[in-house]
Amino acid sequence: MLNKSIPTIVLGGSGYVAAECLGLLLNHPYFRIESVVSTSQVGTRIDEVFPHLTGVAEDLTFTDLESAKPRLAGKRQVALFSAMPHGETARVLEELLAGGTSARVVDISADFRTSDAAEYEQIYGKPHEGPTLLPQFHFGLPDLDKETPEAMISHPGCFTTGITLAIAPLVANQLIEPQVQVSAITGSTGAGRQLGAGTHHPHRQSSMWAYQPLVHRHTPEIRRLLQAHAPDLTVAFVPHSGPFARGIHATCFATLRKPMSTAAVTDLISAFYAHTPFVKVAAGMPTLKEIVGSNRCHLGVAVSGNQVVITSVIDNLVKGAAGGAVQWMNRLFSLDEKEGLVNAVPGWI
Repeated sequence: MLNKSIPTIVLGGSGYVAAECLGLLLNHPYFRIESVVSTSQVGTRIDEVFPHLTGVAEDLTFTDLESAKPRLAGKRQVALFSAMPHGETARVLEELLAGGTSARVVDISADFRTSDAAEYEQIYGKPHEGPTLLPQFHFGLPDLDKETPEAMISHPGCFTTGITLAIAPLVANQLIEPQVQVSAITGSTGAGRQLGAGTHHPHRQSSMWAYQPLVHRHTPEIRRLLQAHAPDLTVAFVPHSGPFARGIHATCFATLRKPMSTAAVTDLISAFYAHTPFVKVAAGMPTLKEIVGSNRCHLGVAVSGNQVVITSVIDNLVKGAAGGAVQWMNRLFSLDEKEGLVNAVPGWI
């Protein structure tokens, strides 16, 4: 039964991640969308920009930032999702939250994934525009953090999500040497909605290439999430652009400190994630088709001597972004974290 009792605001509403977030929220039993803020589509119906939402978003139009401000004022508890572009979120949130608010915030951009403004500038090459807010954000994955922090949430990047979920059980149990190699392939939606050579169909179709090898900005995020268990962890990460729209397939290579069987490693990972319904170890090597459209992460294990390979598949728009954000927001409002996230999804997407 739909309750729709929690007023909800989405910032950056015309991007791919925001569209995914809107789809999840429109089907969610508790969150009620009040404002969808966009700088480029003000006054336009949402289903005109996103026709796949026709029939479920007919009464919603994009609004400007000013219209959202009164909804955040005072002690009114509001769910605020920020899916704005990297570099814009910090400035906008600092403005929106300046007067004090009881809003619970989950940010899906990269603006609050670093520990301080200097680290942000080092990674992104420009000053952070909301440094006073940085200490107020908790950076984490809901499937790793069993306790819900009393803070605003910064959700990790999509590559970070898939890779960290793959290696976290081994790192946390001190089973591997602190050097990990990763090769991961992402779909074109990972590049965002703005057109470019990397998303142009004739260029991407039937092709694949590596980019930003060993210097991708998600690498420091992986290390930060796992630093409590392995402060000297190194991750040699090579991302690739793949000829599909949705999904990430990551292959992670590591060296076991002592020989273990595939079954033993599989059992350990299963036990590590027994508390979450969203991370599972597949019977064989998982495929993108089995998780696209869902908030699940499926893992596969192969061991030979001291060498271990963990494969990880997620939907970059759902588990790697909007779905993880909704999972966090469920917990911030003391809801079951599965709410709105375990619906059947189409197969063979």
